[in-house]
Amino acid sequence: MTPYPDKVRLVEVGPRDGLQNEATLVEPAVKIKLIQMLVDAGLQYVEAGSFVSPKWVPQMASSAEVLEAVRGYGDAVYPVLTPNMVGLNAALASGAEEIAVFAAASETFSQKNINCSIDESLERLKKVAQTALAKGLRVRGYVSCVLGCPYQGEIPVSEVARVALALADIGCYEISLGDTIGCGTPLQAQAMVQEVSEHVAVEHLAVHFHDTYGQGLANLLAVLPLGVTVIDTSVSGLGGCPYAKGASGNVATEDVLYMLHGMGIETGVDLNAVIRAGSYISEQLGRPAASHLGQIETLAG
Repeated sequence: MTPYPDKVRLVEVGPRDGLQNEATLVEPAVKIKLIQMLVDAGLQYVEAGSFVSPKWVPQMASSAEVLEAVRGYGDAVYPVLTPNMVGLNAALASGAEEIAVFAAASETFSQKNINCSIDESLERLKKVAQTALAKGLRVRGYVSCVLGCPYQGEIPVSEVARVALALADIGCYEISLGDTIGCGTPLQAQAMVQEVSEHVAVEHLAVHFHDTYGQGLANLLAVLPLGVTVIDTSVSGLGGCPYAKGASGNVATEDVLYMLHGMGIETGVDLNAVIRAGSYISEQLGRPAASHLGQIETLAG
């Protein structure tokens, strides 16, 4: 394995992936302020929303308003999730410059989540990606359930690699490997990234770990020496999958920053400013911050 990287890029998913499962609707103004606080903290890649049916994910109904408000704020990139052509057209109308698409490595999860097989979803996404690329947008891909599925259990790594390669083939410049239910452990995460990187170059891979079983930081530490330099994180540990019962939040941005900075790895992000952003959104949600750093800050305060 190679040494730990000198620099890591964080992809902040809190305003989209983090908030999408919240039962209480968060006002657009709150989302906008949160995004601006995160950008001010130095985060250069912040998911702004998701153009999905408000019937299924009502929290994301304000995505157009949020994107239009933050677009051009600072030098950050504001990708939005677009699972189909309807979502893509809405994103284009709102001025999106980058989109994200997702597929699952679990056949059952794909059927229950988007009512189609993995192969059918990939064919659908091919049209979305090709259209977006033709319009000058960049496309990022997500693979769900890379270390386990709430319905199928263990997922063959070969299937993760197949889906990741398919997303790369349709034009995704980066593939984020998601442990949707947070059940993976360090050696499993390491083996998964190693095998996938034999099909998609590691410089085009990112990791998206949930902390459901408390393994998020350990899993990150295990894959960093493999050449991974892009990590998806969520401010205050917000998040969970609306289609995966019991899946708690993503690994917290604050906690990842504390670990990386302690290792001398550069991120370009102000940890204290992110803690303040985490405190802000936690107050708006009416609960304590879920990150370890946020809880310590609360106790100290």
